[in-house]
Amino acid sequence: MNPIHTRFYRDKANGKFMGVCAGIADYTGIDVLWVRIATLVLLSMSGGTAWVVYFGIGFLAPNKPGALYTDREEQRFWQGVRQSPGRTTREVRSKFRDLDRRLAAVEDYYVSSNPRLSEEIENLR
Repeated sequence: MNPIHTRFYRDKANGKFMGVCAGIADYTGIDVLWVRIATLVLLSMSGGTAWVVYFGIGFLAPNKPGALYTDREEQRFWQGVRQSPGRTTREVRSKFRDLDRRLAAVEDYYVSSNPRLSEEIENLR
């Protein structure tokens, strides 16, 4: 089964206690140190409520699959998707438009310098 990249997972491999803070850091892209500091502040200020939520997440959230990301670039991409899906969609479309423009320039270069190839392409249309 393929892992779902937009789902929250506990990250026990990088976690200290139950992997909840490391999972939040992985999910949001925020440095794990800041997540741990914020968690400690919330746990100390809220009394028992935050502890119940923390342990609930720790017991209910699934462990992070080992093959969730192939490399650091893919991890940053999926963190961006989770933070702002619309922005990520615009970025991907922009990359495809740029690639299409560059391929058209290559095609134009080769077709304009090779009249026989240009004629064959026109016959195919």
